[in-house]
Amino acid sequence: MNVPLLHQRALLPRYILRAHAGPFLFSVSTLMFLFLLQFIMKFIDQLVGKGLNAWVIIELIALNLSWMLVLAVPMSVLVATLMAFGDLSSKNEITAMKAGGVSLYRMLTPVLIAGVIVALLLVYFNNYVLPESNYRLKTLMVDIRRKKPTLTLVNGVFSQDIPGYSILVRKTFARTNNLEGIRLYDYTNPVSNIVVTAERGSISFSPDYRKLIMDLRQGEIHELDVQKMTEYRRIRFVTHRIAMDVEGFDFERSSTGAFTRGDRELSSQAMRVIVDSLRTTREHLKDEFRSAVERDMRFKLSGGLDSTAIPVASRPDFSATAALIRARMMNTSVATYLFRLQNVEREADQYLVEIYKKYSIPAACIVFVLVGVPLGIMARRGGFGIAATLSLGFFVLYWACLIGGEKLADRNLVSPFVGMWIANILIGLMGAYLTFRTARETLLIDWSFLQKLVPRRWRIRLQDEQRELADE
Repeated sequence: MNVPLLHQRALLPRYILRAHAGPFLFSVSTLMFLFLLQFIMKFIDQLVGKGLNAWVIIELIALNLSWMLVLAVPMSVLVATLMAFGDLSSKNEITAMKAGGVSLYRMLTPVLIAGVIVALLLVYFNNYVLPESNYRLKTLMVDIRRKKPTLTLVNGVFSQDIPGYSILVRKTFARTNNLEGIRLYDYTNPVSNIVVTAERGSISFSPDYRKLIMDLRQGEIHELDVQKMTEYRRIRFVTHRIAMDVEGFDFERSSTGAFTRGDRELSSQAMRVIVDSLRTTREHLKDEFRSAVERDMRFKLSGGLDSTAIPVASRPDFSATAALIRARMMNTSVATYLFRLQNVEREADQYLVEIYKKYSIPAACIVFVLVGVPLGIMARRGGFGIAATLSLGFFVLYWACLIGGEKLADRNLVSPFVGMWIANILIGLMGAYLTFRTARETLLIDWSFLQKLVPRRWRIRLQDEQRELADE
């Protein structure tokens, strides 16, 4: 009698997981296709017609698939859970399982375990695959821009990627770095407005990739003094060269000759090392600040206002002036230390945000299981359209909380942990509540191990209550 029962208990998790496998793979494929289509539509003007090799474009798209997968997997878990349990509910299989003594928590267990496994795999992916993919993508983009400086220039659209300049180009060429119909606005000098126009030109980088050089031909320079508003100059030229500073525009090189890695190109372990270093720096700054304040206070209390330099009798107001100067110096020193401390704390918070994000997004796989099971049962529909419709609201809520929390944490308005985990906490509590309400089961607690501590009349009363609950 026990063998068929054990066999049924072993088949039930397999049956439920099998119902999830197809919708999960279908959802991942669909979402990846949508993300890829959005990426291609967004960057099609920068990829096609720029003279790039087909294999370079394929590599560029392939490296972008990593972050798409990170976003698609948690969403697919929710869609698959809604579709699977909606289909089981529409076929009355959920009702049949409950009639056979299978609780909702037991149906939920294999899916929850699968969600934990997917979350752990996604954590590994976020720490080892995604950072390396982002780093290679950054390297590839920099190499492309060095070979094709016109890549970021779109015909007929102002480009403001270089600080202090706004560039409009009417026509670019796929095979060369030549330009036609150039208009450049120079905002680097605050006292004058400079507009440069040229019929033709070319663009390239200096040998050290610190300057972006534009060689212009057949054009004019218009300059207006914004302070006097009376001096206006127009200069015509046959050839003219403009060297623009591009430091901080993804072209910095480290001391070893390699590209520096940002927070999205590092694993959580590497970022924790950086955070520890920043915290050590913060403590050193605090110690320096205390020492500076104590030194100034001792100097003031000792009466050392540099009175030996000039006799006080000859300058009656010297003490007050020296004290005022000293107070201003102390104020400047305090402001400098506070500014440095804020920068260090802000940088540490940015790394902590990325660390928590690598774990909070995978944790959404578990949270979405708790939400998807009761919603699927209540919907009693197993189609992709119904699942996608129900998922949309939770997607919007989750990503709004995640993005908003990230912005607040970067600005040091909330802690990085709260900013990155608030979405999981809110939706997790909602999912737990919906699961409990859907199950509508009263858990019976076995008090047998406390029989020796509970009075006999209480034990009899507890047994009677348990029998009544079992009869109901």
